[in-house]
Amino acid sequence: MVIRRAEPADAEAIAVVHVRSWQAAYPGLMPQAYLDGLTPAMRLPVWERLLGESAPPRTEVLVAEADGSVAGFASFGPGRDDDVDPASVAEISAIYLMPEVWGAGVGGRLMAAALDSLTAAGYEQAVLWVVDGNSRARWFYERGGWRPDGAELHDESDGFPLTEIRYRRALDS
Repeated sequence: MVIRRAEPADAEAIAVVHVRSWQAAYPGLMPQAYLDGLTPAMRLPVWERLLGESAPPRTEVLVAEADGSVAGFASFGPGRDDDVDPASVAEISAIYLMPEVWGAGVGGRLMAAALDSLTAAGYEQAVLWVVDGNSRARWFYERGGWRPDGAELHDESDGFPLTEIRYRRALDS
């Protein structure tokens, strides 16, 4: 397993991981028809844009590569919420894995690498958002020292209600 900075050529593989992960993680939390309709082609333009950006504040993306294939990714950058200082609070905006590697330590290694990068960049804290009913993800974050900070987001932008809980943790200096 190799953790490395994502390159523009990784956009398609990241889009596949993104969709496969959502389809495996969110049944019962999002409408099945919505999940079934997701395709990597829908996510590809976003990842091409993010991986092509070079000017700060840019989103950093790491990939976990196993046997020459992208098995997961993490994206992170300055905090985006109105109530955080983006100079001192970072955000893990995504961490997704191929379902086949869940529970194999890949997520922990990606998270550790992302947190190391944020610490090296001078951030003091990090936040992330998790779907309220996603108990597997919440367990993973809590095991890693993340705690809910009381912020909630109620989103209906995809045509169905979704509640997300914000988690926060201090970064080691």
